[in-house]
Amino acid sequence: MIATINPATGDCLATFDPLTESQLDEKLARAAEAFRTYRHTTFAERAAWMRRAAEILETEKDAFARIMTLEMGKPLAAARQEAAKCATACRYYVEHAEHLLADELVDTGGPMSFIRYQPIGAVLAVMPWNFPFWQVFRFLAPALMAGNVGLLKHASNVPQCALGIEDIVRRAGFPADVFQTLLIGAELVHGVIDDPRVKAVTLTGSEPAGRQVAVQAGRQIKKCVLELGGSDPFIVMPSADLDAAVPTAVQARVLNNGQSCIAAKRFIVEEAVADEFERRFVEAMARLVVGDPMQETTQVGPLATPVILHDLDQQVRRSVAAGARVLTGGHRLERPGNYYAPTVLVDAPANSPAHREELFGPVAVVMRARGIEAAIRQANDTRFGLGASAWTRDGAEQQRFIEEIDAGMVFINGMVASDPRLPFGGVKASGYGRELSAWGIREFVNVKTVVVL
Repeated sequence: MIATINPATGDCLATFDPLTESQLDEKLARAAEAFRTYRHTTFAERAAWMRRAAEILETEKDAFARIMTLEMGKPLAAARQEAAKCATACRYYVEHAEHLLADELVDTGGPMSFIRYQPIGAVLAVMPWNFPFWQVFRFLAPALMAGNVGLLKHASNVPQCALGIEDIVRRAGFPADVFQTLLIGAELVHGVIDDPRVKAVTLTGSEPAGRQVAVQAGRQIKKCVLELGGSDPFIVMPSADLDAAVPTAVQARVLNNGQSCIAAKRFIVEEAVADEFERRFVEAMARLVVGDPMQETTQVGPLATPVILHDLDQQVRRSVAAGARVLTGGHRLERPGNYYAPTVLVDAPANSPAHREELFGPVAVVMRARGIEAAIRQANDTRFGLGASAWTRDGAEQQRFIEEIDAGMVFINGMVASDPRLPFGGVKASGYGRELSAWGIREFVNVKTVVVL
């Protein structure tokens, strides 16, 4: 079903008819036709349209925030910040796309040689609900500035966000059909990837979804970028500033109601400071204000769907049955909507869901380590490798964490976050390829070698 269902109340607010196969085929044809002319637009023209998109995002962020909150439950203040952040991605590529894709001369000792970056065509973006604007714009901005056209298959629980983004692109002045939303179910994605008019695919989502897309794209020999799950470690060493580390740890765990691939999920604390960190952390998690995401004072809203709530509750229950202890929370809240209490678990056995699986909600797992060797070993003891945060004022320890943690991103004394200026992505089961920065805009271009004799 493609519908807006308010996760705070369970009320169905709007429904949408999915595209028929013939309507979908028409959209793909229009995308291919749009690319024929759009690829020849100048960087100056694209920049003017993208700059206007940024202005719309900034001036109408309150309206966009309300849509996000109604559809997936993030606190309204966070949704407002998300809309504003999308504008920063647009402006980054307005300012840098032409330079990042400029011809690169190469001295080969003979004839003129250079590298030219050219757009490849229609790119399918399969996007998740958790950051319903940001996930799309961090694809949209570089893709359109590179001269590609975009097709968005958004999560089915955020259709108004999907249509709103398409409308922003239209109002910004981009040519018709340069960016289109596809209101389709998952069962039709297979055919879109197979279609020769679609040249590549990018997906942000779960491991199973990533595997399916990778297999399908591989069969068609099409480029794909995958940004999948994470079980990010948050490491605290004895020299850490706990006054900064503890509140950041809370924020890193409950950001977006705990539904973020780069949320800190495993808190690995050195024995010397474990008691103090644990006490402060539990107290802060227990104080969080859980409630209506439309209220400015709310810090944690509902989970996006009843299925996510059920799955998280089952993961906690199975972990407790395996031996984990609950220090606060550990249960769903008895009220309308998909609410789960902010939770801290300790003593999670190695075979428990809390130790091995990604927990997509406000549930933290605190582990203890004896020394830096144990901390690094525990940090890497996961099939994921997206981000990591390490807290220490010891320079030698900082270098070891930077060098030895298996992750696409390592933040020292700070929370893992995305930034248009920096590449974003992971290793291992967290996916491959990169979004944002120079690496993101060059993922979906033909890197063409040119030699002129």
